[in-house]
Amino acid sequence: MTMTTRDTATPQARADDEPAAPAAPARRPRKWLLRNDLTGWAFVAPAMLIILGLSIFPAVWAFVLSLQKWNGFAPPEFVGGDNYSRLMSDAEFWDAVTHTGIYVVLFVPASVLLGLFLAVALNRNIRFVGIYRTAIFVPFVASAAATGILSTYLFSPQYGLANNALRTVGLPAQGWLEDPQQAMLVIAIMSLWGQAAFTTVIYLAALQDIPTDLLEAARIDGANPWQTFWRIVWPELGPVTVFVTIWQMIGALQLFDLVYTTTRGGPLDATKTIVYFLWEKAFKTLEFGYGSAAAYVLFAVTLLITIGMVVYARSRKMEAF
Repeated sequence: MTMTTRDTATPQARADDEPAAPAAPARRPRKWLLRNDLTGWAFVAPAMLIILGLSIFPAVWAFVLSLQKWNGFAPPEFVGGDNYSRLMSDAEFWDAVTHTGIYVVLFVPASVLLGLFLAVALNRNIRFVGIYRTAIFVPFVASAAATGILSTYLFSPQYGLANNALRTVGLPAQGWLEDPQQAMLVIAIMSLWGQAAFTTVIYLAALQDIPTDLLEAARIDGANPWQTFWRIVWPELGPVTVFVTIWQMIGALQLFDLVYTTTRGGPLDATKTIVYFLWEKAFKTLEFGYGSAAAYVLFAVTLLITIGMVVYARSRKMEAF
């Protein structure tokens, strides 16, 4: 008869037979860490200094100028807040604010909605989808000068393509960029042609990041495409919508290049925006202090709008939870 032998080794002996735990990594010397940090800062410092020099210094200098009266030649005269108080009573400035507000109302919602529509349309497995996406993005990389020249040819009252199309269907020709009632609308349309590609690309990337499990679960539960979009896709796009709205609004408040290349603020100052107004004051009439004050008013308005939209988006997100 055979008998099984038990392991008679003591717990201490068994513990000795087990592999030793890996030793903790040696701590880096403080001098080595300091040298490593200094190396990283040495690589970053040149670019950081250039960025700070091109942003912080001009911003501070512009604020100092906004408190002075200076034409670029004579010694500056400190006037305190007179430039800001003068702005508040300047009818030309408030007209520029009104024109900028009209442009924002025309452009921002249209660019967000059009970008969303195009992104949804291009987020499908269709033939030549790469060509379509490239064609949508091409206007975004076109220069403002090219867009302005194209606008002039398309909306020329005499030989423009838009009026030729209207004459073909028996409708009267329009003044477009030469009509004070229509000029800002034309600029908004051309801006939309060039800038909607940005919102399209952002929305397209966000759509491709939505988990497919959510969409599949909605289809299994019997949701139709419309219900799937409003119940699942649209809430997932909430943060992206806030971002593109703020981005497009900031760009709309800073409209200058397209106005400069098409109407130069006309006709009858109907397209003079805030940035075009401050450019005229600073670089045409050489009122650098007055123009800087207008720039800082624009900065304050932009900052308040951005903060307001971020706070509103966060409050809606908290309510959802």
